[in-house]
Amino acid sequence: MRRIRLDLASPSLRLPPDVNTASPASSAIAQLPQRRLIVAITGATGAIYGVRMLDMLRRLGGVETHLLVSAAGWLNIQHELQLSKDDLHARADVVHSVRDVGATIASGSFATDGMIVAPCSMKTLASVAHGLSDNLIARAADVTLKERRRLVLLVRETPFNLAHLRNMTAVTEMGGVIFPPLPAFYNQPASIDEMVDHTVARVLDLFALGPALSPAWRGLRGTDE
Repeated sequence: MRRIRLDLASPSLRLPPDVNTASPASSAIAQLPQRRLIVAITGATGAIYGVRMLDMLRRLGGVETHLLVSAAGWLNIQHELQLSKDDLHARADVVHSVRDVGATIASGSFATDGMIVAPCSMKTLASVAHGLSDNLIARAADVTLKERRRLVLLVRETPFNLAHLRNMTAVTEMGGVIFPPLPAFYNQPASIDEMVDHTVARVLDLFALGPALSPAWRGLRGTDE
């Protein structure tokens, strides 16, 4: 079976021209209060989404990232991307163990802009939907919802059964955002990396971290007009 390798330093990852990537600690960013995002990677296919999320946030600057990876998430990272723990940890500002329920992000008093689970397994979705808080990923998601902060779940499964659909409905009713990482073809991507980057940019734009990362849709004109 031919293995498709994803470029972790994708050239398709483009930031707006007014973002100063050469100096993340620029005076403009330094004057702003530190923003924080929680990024969790769980045991569904598509670990590249969480990894590329960390990469784009690092390049954007001004956001402190808190990383969580489930045991099944590590299996997929090693299988799909051949990344070591050191490789991944270096991409985040703070790394938490999923067993550390006493971590800062387990409390609503620790201010964050929200949380992204990329990819989100059906087990994690169910834990969030039912408020189980059985590990730090589910607890941090529960805190994000109760504090009325943005929670985005990149759910990965197909086809969905009724339990999956009901759990997605429950999370939506609680204020979460269900964001299946479906590739967009209207922008005519030339590679898998471009499709991944577009989805990651769309997710980050939900948090209004600065200038839009994904291009705005300009519409189409029919040939019969």
